[in-house]
This record gives sequence, structure tokens and C-alpha cells, in this order.
Amino acid sequence: MSVLTIDAGTTGVTALIVSENGEVAARGYQEFAQHYPRTGWVEHVPEEIWQATLAACQSALDATDDAPTCIGITNQRETAVLWNRRRASSPRRAIVWQDRRTADICQELRDAGHEDRVTDITGLRLDPYFTATKLTWIQRNDQRAWSGVESGDVALGTVDSYIIARLTGGTRHITDASNASRTLLFDLRAGTWSDEMCELFGVPISALPEVVPSYGVVAESEPDDFLGLKLPIAGIAGDQQAAMFGQNCYTPGSSKCTYGTGSFILVNTGTEPVPPRQGLLSTVLWQHPDGRLDYALEGSIFVTGAAVQWLRDGLGFIDSAAQSEALAASVEDSGGVVFVPALTGLGAPDWDPYARGAIFGITRGTGRAHLARATLDAIAFEVRDVVEAMARASGTELPELRVDGGASANDLLCHIQADQLGVSVARPQIQETTALGAAFLAGLGTGVWDSTDDLAHTWKLDRRFEPRDRDDAAYRRWRVAVERSKGWAGLE
Repeated sequence: MSVLTIDAGTTGVTALIVSENGEVAARGYQEFAQHYPRTGWVEHVPEEIWQATLAACQSALDATDDAPTCIGITNQRETAVLWNRRRASSPRRAIVWQDRRTADICQELRDAGHEDRVTDITGLRLDPYFTATKLTWIQRNDQRAWSGVESGDVALGTVDSYIIARLTGGTRHITDASNASRTLLFDLRAGTWSDEMCELFGVPISALPEVVPSYGVVAESEPDDFLGLKLPIAGIAGDQQAAMFGQNCYTPGSSKCTYGTGSFILVNTGTEPVPPRQGLLSTVLWQHPDGRLDYALEGSIFVTGAAVQWLRDGLGFIDSAAQSEALAASVEDSGGVVFVPALTGLGAPDWDPYARGAIFGITRGTGRAHLARATLDAIAFEVRDVVEAMARASGTELPELRVDGGASANDLLCHIQADQLGVSVARPQIQETTALGAAFLAGLGTGVWDSTDDLAHTWKLDRRFEPRDRDDAAYRRWRVAVERSKGWAGLE
């Protein structure tokens, strides 16, 4: 038995065929376009996400004779998608989680005194990162698209809901609790959509998807719409929650960091949501078929891997992201250069949508290698900021940090990270743990695996990085630089 998993990320879709021993039998990948119509705006064309999904899945299926028995789905979270329920066409581009256009709406709600109540109900904070303010913006600025929402013809959701609608020929409009908890519209303790939050943000509950468990059969693909396949859809989770499942972080206190476009550090807090403090978020990890919810504290960093992509695509310093390691390793340190990659504002623990990227300490002797090294340092410093905030919020230190995602293949980054945290960094053999977690959820929901105990045996260590000397002076310079980057977009 095997599982087809769809990982609809921020820049492309990965499809894996995962065997019952937890190994990847085949994979496919297809990028899709990023659209930047204005400074701070980031958009995706939903149809391009769907076509990338079809292409990635077909590539994976063509690469193996192992026929999947079910489907798992994981996705970029918080992105707001609208689509016609009958035709599946979208009346406008999706507004991506990185998009900053709703900063003024957030400030308006904050000035009106709503933030404490929002945080109390949702575990989140007022920030453009989350879905609800994007929907408020569409309501105010795109009446043509919103009129379909009001008439009931157009559905609202996140990327998982959109893909499931396409997989099922429009017959199912669903999401799981992990994705719902990232919208600012979900009552974290009740486990349902919040009437109060929907009214605050002007979002009709009737347009939102049904919230279903994160594993167990919830729908079935339609062969005419999905590559001739009629398969149960049995696992759904936001990408960071799926990565926790793929990293076997099933018990309270276990933690992971995914280095993707951004970096996201989560620690399992068990069956009770922990009040968010120190710039952290409280979020649903997953919902069990019996309705039980598990929770996490999360620190969301918006730009880490995207900073390396900027070195490649924006500056032309490198031809591939992998080259950043060799270039950065060619110098002993950054030569005093500090890079704050606030290219789409700052997330945890600072939360400033008006911050912008900044480079400090440039001299006549500064070269490409110094900036590459400063970029890797910045990623490690950002993660240290969050891990230390978690320690202050919980009163406990993390025993180790499990890492995954594309940049976790960078040995130099993992060494710097272990040094900055003062704890070991453990990298698994399979670093695509986001897609792997969705496969595990789907397989658990269909009997491919009987329990999380079975899944725990699939995790295999690739390498452990132990801490060495820590450069606290460089970290202190980093914190000064972060403060100087704040509020830049708000300057008149």
C-alpha cells in the first residue's frame, strides 16, 4: 500500500508516492508563477496552482508502478482563495500569506481595541499574514468578486480547500482544523468557526468550508477531474502542522523548525492551547477523528529560504540555492555585515509589517561571500529569536530541534544554528517532512498505518549537529539591526 501526497507550497507543488515503510517511492514537482502587482503585494493564480498539482502528481505516478490507495494534502497556509462553486474558475487572484497590503486594516482594528479579543479567541494576532484581513480587503476593494460571495456562487477558503474542490469536481467544500486555525476566524477552544470573528471581519460563515478532522476519509477524488483516479482523501493539514506530523512530534515538548520560503518553529503543547506570549502564536496542530484537538505554540518567520532565493534571482550572486553554502563557507565570518531579511515585514517575535530588509556594516572589503554568510547567519538568528521567546513563554528549554525543509540540507546553516541555540540540531534522512506528514495522516486515516507508534519507527536520523562556541556579539549586532529596520515602510 502507498499514499499519494500533494504538497501545494508557496512557489510550487510537490507530489510524493510514499510506501508503507515510510520511504519515498516517487516524486514530482512543478513550479507556478509568483505575481507582485505592487510593492508588498503577492498573488497566485489559482488555476496555475491546480495545473501545477496535476503536473506534479502525473510525474510522480509515471515514476512508479506502486499505485496509491489514498490522498493526503498539505498546503501553504493563510493564503485567501476565491472560486466559483459550479465552474471552479476564480474571480480573482489569490492573496498570498506573504502579502502586506492589509497592514492598515490591521492597524484600524487595533486602534479600535479589537486585538486582545482577537487573540483570546483565535490564538493569533492582527497581522496581514492571516487570511481574514485579506478577505476584508477583497470585500472593500473588489466588489465584483465579493458579489459572488454574497450571492453564494463563490466559495472562500485556503489552498487546501481549493485543491479539494478541484479534486472532487466541486462536490466538497472542506478544510481541516489546522488550516482553519490560521484564518483569524476560528475559535481555538471551541474548534468551530467564530460568529464574532466572522462579523468583525465581514466574512459570511456560509461561504467558509466545513471543518473536518485532519485524518480519516473526508472526500473522494473524481476520475474525470483528477487523472482518472478515484481515491479517498484522508489527510489534510497546513504545511507546518504536517511537518510536525512528519517529524514524529506527537508528544508535548517535541519541536521542529522547517526552513522553507520562511521558517516556522513549532512546539507541541498537548491538548490545551497555551496563551500566546512573547510574540508567539497558539494554533491547532491537528484534529483527531473523535474531535479531539492537539495544539502548538508557533513562531512564524516570513523570510529565510526566500532570502537565499533573493541572492540567486534578485542579485545574481549564485546560480542555485545550494551554492550559497560553498560561497558562505569561503569566508570565516560575515566580516561585520548584518542582513535583516525583512523583505515582507517581520514576523515572530517582532511583528512589524512596516519593517523592510536592510544590510548594515558594508565596507570597501565586503564581497559576495560576506553577504551570503550574513544571510545564513540571519536565518539562524531569526530562529534563535523565536526559540528563546518559546523558552521564556513556556519556562522550559528545548532539548533539541528537529529541522527539515530545503535549507536544512545546508550543513553550514545547521552548524551555525546549533551554535546559536546551544542545543543539538537533528536532521532526518527524508527532509520533505511536510509532504511526508500529509502522507502519514492519510495513511493513518485509511489503515496503511495503525498508530503513531508505527509511524515513529519510520523516522531515521541523517545527521546531528552539536553546538560549539556561540558568537553572541554577532547576535547582539543582529538585534540592533532588527530594531533599525522597523517601521521603514511607514516613513513619510
